[in-house]
Amino acid sequence: MTNISLYILPLMILGILIAGIIKKVPIYEEFIEGAKDGFKVSISIIPYLVAIIVGISMFKASGAIDIISSSIGGILEKLSIPVDIIPIMITRSLSGSATLGLFSNIVSENGTESYITKLAAIMVGSSETTFYVLAVYFGSIGIKKYRYALLTGILADITGIVLAILVARLFFLANIL
Repeated sequence: MTNISLYILPLMILGILIAGIIKKVPIYEEFIEGAKDGFKVSISIIPYLVAIIVGISMFKASGAIDIISSSIGGILEKLSIPVDIIPIMITRSLSGSATLGLFSNIVSENGTESYITKLAAIMVGSSETTFYVLAVYFGSIGIKKYRYALLTGILADITGIVLAILVARLFFLANIL
């Protein structure tokens, strides 16, 4: 399987080039045109990126994460959910890079074999940066009515968190107890 994965990307590129030659498509010109379009999209999403980064920074600096952690920490402890996982639950919908930073801290503090690290890894992998997607991608193409997308994204995030807890508990907590 490892050998196959090494050749997939080069084979795909070669296949695209061969198909372009067979269909007599000006490959280089099409590539340049696609690169121009990509650059235009990159420029158009900069304001939305700045807005979401400022919003996330303000949220973190306000101490809201600490307030939420202290208010629901007792409930989570009774459910055998580590309190240190709360910041990941909160930031995952907002920012992937902030969540990865928090995840990195959990790994360095608790080690790779700890229950909280495994729970955090499952949680990071089973949810999406909903608000980032709405702000950047929807904003860049001009979608202003995203109520149902927001609701669906939040429900998916909550479902991902709950299922991550259940999966981690099923596979890893039983081994600890």
